Amino acid sequence: MILIVGLGNPGSQYEKTRHNIGFMLIDLLKTEKFTDVSSSKFQGQLFKFSNLLLLKPQTFMNLSGNSVKAVNDFYKPERIIVIHDDLDLKLGTVKFKIGGSSGGHNGLKSIDSLIGSEYERVRIGIGRSDKTSVTSHVLGAFSEYENECLQKVLSYTKEAVLELIGSDVASISQKYSTKKGIC
Repeated sequence: MILIVGLGNPGSQYEKTRHNIGFMLIDLLKTEKFTDVSSSKFQGQLFKFSNLLLLKPQTFMNLSGNSVKAVNDFYKPERIIVIHDDLDLKLGTVKFKIGGSSGGHNGLKSIDSLIGSEYERVRIGIGRSDKTSVTSHVLGAFSEYENECLQKVLSYTKEAVLELIGSDVASISQKYSTKKGIC
């Protein structure tokens, strides 16, 4: 079984923010084949099809690990793939890796503290802003230009994640990691 986690914050006020890029990708990956198996014990929206689980933690970003741990403890997946925004990558950049530090990302810190850090990561660049604080930037909505780029990034990353399911991070990283960005 493979657990794919998209990080984000619950609530309509966060729906279109940079921090919710993981949720956005889960929504694209989820087809009508997936069954909703959400339960209060999972603290998130959980969807299952065959050997795939898609999770959108509903705990707010800094407590994402609670949801991931609950699903991990119950289903015991062989692989966990976490999709998240990355300030240190410019918008349009996608990278893949296993393990590493949280880079200051509170969702990753929470997951690391509860299950360790040796899971697969899909890092989607959102860039930094010189004009606003980190919090304002990640909780801010994408601009009109950024939204055009975002749609290309999400489509590209969806294709990569679907291929990652049957492959490994090293192969996918070599094929799909972007250096200059998609946009």
